[in-house]
Amino acid sequence: MSDPWLAVPLTDYEQHMSSADVQQLGVLSELFAEAIERTRPASVAVLGIAGGNGLERIDNGITTRIVGLDINPKYLEAVRQRYLLLHGLELHCVDLSRQRVELEPIQLVHAALVFEHVGTERCLDNAISMVAPGGNLSIVLQLPEASGEMVWKTQFSSIQGLKSCFSLINPAWMCELLAERGFRAVHETRRALPTGKGLWMGIFSAPEAKGRK
Repeated sequence: MSDPWLAVPLTDYEQHMSSADVQQLGVLSELFAEAIERTRPASVAVLGIAGGNGLERIDNGITTRIVGLDINPKYLEAVRQRYLLLHGLELHCVDLSRQRVELEPIQLVHAALVFEHVGTERCLDNAISMVAPGGNLSIVLQLPEASGEMVWKTQFSSIQGLKSCFSLINPAWMCELLAERGFRAVHETRRALPTGKGLWMGIFSAPEAKGRK
């Protein structure tokens, strides 16, 4: 069965995410900036990179390797064209929920609104496996409406196709899950949105390499 993300044009996704009913695109960029500012990684990977929102926040003098992963090859081509001047950019077309990713270790792996769509099985295994010893994993999760309901408002029919594979994840549960894998929470922040929803970001430090104090 074809992944629903392959049927969503990038313009639909970006206009939906920046629309008055959602207003998430700018905040997601700010949270990515916060993650890279706090960790100052030499290498960063963005899971579900879409159109590359936030990549302009990278200081190429500090971060010299930028890895983008997405299931939609058209999204990756858009990133390639938009960020021609960003040095060290490498893009990989991969289904994070089904394929095993094998890459050189990365100091910061960033996953924003990814696990809600693909679950916390193979994708989380991939994210964890990519983090270098002593590196960091930053995760952004969507919080529910103040009413406790999850509302999908959009003028784009292609976005409605994603609704069936979306499920909110409790940040406390995510913290417990990562603690079981040896990851230590070092920072968290919440951002309220005008729509009544909110975003949560946690940054987790990976275990050091075995034998290293």
